[in-house]
Amino acid sequence: MNRRQFLTSASVLCLSASGANAQPAQKSSRVGILINGGPGSVVDALRRDFHKLGYVEGQGFSIEPRYAHGQLNRHSGLAAELLQLGVDVIMTLGGPASRAAKDATSTVPIVFSIVTDPLALGLVGSMERPGGNVTGITSLDPEQADGQIGLIRNAFPKLTRLGILSDDTIPGADSSGFAPIERANAAAARKLGIEPLVRKVAGGPSPDYDAALDDMIKSGAEALLVLEVPMPFRDAKTVANLATARRLPTIFPGGQSGVGGFITYGTTVVDTWPRMPILVDKILKGAKPAELPVESVSRRELVINLSTARTLGMLVPDEILKRADRVIE
Repeated sequence: MNRRQFLTSASVLCLSASGANAQPAQKSSRVGILINGGPGSVVDALRRDFHKLGYVEGQGFSIEPRYAHGQLNRHSGLAAELLQLGVDVIMTLGGPASRAAKDATSTVPIVFSIVTDPLALGLVGSMERPGGNVTGITSLDPEQADGQIGLIRNAFPKLTRLGILSDDTIPGADSSGFAPIERANAAAARKLGIEPLVRKVAGGPSPDYDAALDDMIKSGAEALLVLEVPMPFRDAKTVANLATARRLPTIFPGGQSGVGGFITYGTTVVDTWPRMPILVDKILKGAKPAELPVESVSRRELVINLSTARTLGMLVPDEILKRADRVIE
């Protein structure tokens, strides 16, 4: 072999070795987020949880949040916008956002939370094996309605009429006009001989809570149960203040003890958020949503706000105080 042949052969070997040791370029991942409300702590929390899993924005990873700002009819357009961006996964917070995303695509994976009943909304075929492109985490607690109404009965033994605050954004209404969560709570009230007064505010930037509460009181409501649905969830503090001003005791879902209501009880959607990036991570690494079971959170919390009780001029039964996980003085 002459010198030229030797140098040529050596160059080929070096290039071959270099190619064999080179790592394939990592695919950039883009995750969309679809939210009923506006910017807030949820997206910040999700970013932190992704970072814990090793995802850093700007380094082969990006998050694309889209906000409906309470105008839930915008979800279909926002979902289409995320699909045009070529997102790899869509995270949805809330039933309307989840339903809109599922209607928009049957192929791009969807991971939901803040969905009370994913079966009733038609998001999944079963909790154990979703069977399509959608999976997620739910705070669905089949016993929550009975537990909340039972607490109200213990606090107000003579109560005969209960206001139940919902909104008109929830899919899954039957011929009665009520969605599953509304039917469940109304049925739980009737079981204890309490007449449920369900009122729905309209979805949008400024639901008319004043009119809804005034109508309930006019119909004889003696306490208020606030459901875990998009508008009252977003505006929980406003609802609590308006109810207290009307001397109407309130019970809120778990996780909302800071809004100023009298009682907070149940599971909380806040517990579902840290699990969302974990499911997305599995999907980005090749797992199929169809085979990822819908996860459920089961931790319940009972919080009594004695400050609110004093404002309302109420005495809280010892039985309830003894059960409380936390008491706000």
